[in-house]
Amino acid sequence: MLLTLFTLTMPLMAENQLFSPNDSILSIINDPSFSPFGRFIFPTNRRHIDSSWTIEDTDRLLPYHSNIKVETTIDVLNYLKEESEKRTVFYDIYTEEEKAVDPSKRDTGLFFFKGNDGSPFAIISAGGGFSYVGSIHESFPHAIHIARKGYNAFAIQYRTDAEDAMEDLARAISFVFDNAGILGVSTDCYSLWGGSAGARMAAYLGSYGSAAFYGDDCPRAGAVIMQYTGHSDYTAYDPATFAICGDNDYIASWRIMKNRTNNLKRYGIDAEFHLAKGLSHGFGLGIGTHAEGWIDDAIDFWQRQIDKKEK
Repeated sequence: MLLTLFTLTMPLMAENQLFSPNDSILSIINDPSFSPFGRFIFPTNRRHIDSSWTIEDTDRLLPYHSNIKVETTIDVLNYLKEESEKRTVFYDIYTEEEKAVDPSKRDTGLFFFKGNDGSPFAIISAGGGFSYVGSIHESFPHAIHIARKGYNAFAIQYRTDAEDAMEDLARAISFVFDNAGILGVSTDCYSLWGGSAGARMAAYLGSYGSAAFYGDDCPRAGAVIMQYTGHSDYTAYDPATFAICGDNDYIASWRIMKNRTNNLKRYGIDAEFHLAKGLSHGFGLGIGTHAEGWIDDAIDFWQRQIDKKEK
């Protein structure tokens, strides 16, 4: 799908229009700055959102996640509002014709977090047990951090059926490759990131490539970054893989992740496993925990793969 570039034009906001913990979730979803992607900021498909819920109630929408930080959520919202007033931050990955044939494809898209022109890109898939997409906690904060480091980052909104989700990620990869020039990203040694269900998506696409899931025959990712998943499938051709899990995870056993990492190493694949003390499932960036800073270790791991490709 080739991109038709357009830019959202909004009036510049005053400082007092930025978000606060007491802002209602529904008012944020309906904020004009967030048209047409407001309904994807919080997971709205899983349950009714009460009109009284504020940013401080975000955890009500994320039952499979932990360590949800109000200040991180506000940082995400402020970033999206400020950036949407300057450039396009959300892209459709399917055409209108494709969405007319399959209306479920309307529940997809890519949020773009701009880094330096010509830098490699990452696509982050948030988890949610294939019942919701927890982007507000598990892909938007990651993408902002990656973009602030100078890399380009995308957060995918995908359909929550597992097979559809794989297809959506394959299409997203194809979309970025098709539009790399317009987006200003390098397709060399891109990386796939994900937490929980999103980590399964990243791992499968890393193992088998986008063509295996109805995307274009794009080069495989240069690195896969996985958080807390019970995914055990792997191949001898997997990309370099960085994995992290908490030792108190009630959903994804760290032993499964460590065993998969060891199996990759036996094939000579660069792979790292990190165990975070005392953490349960869905800790995101892990701010204020033993895992804090893991994302910088993961970025360094990805950069090592980029450096190897350039030699």
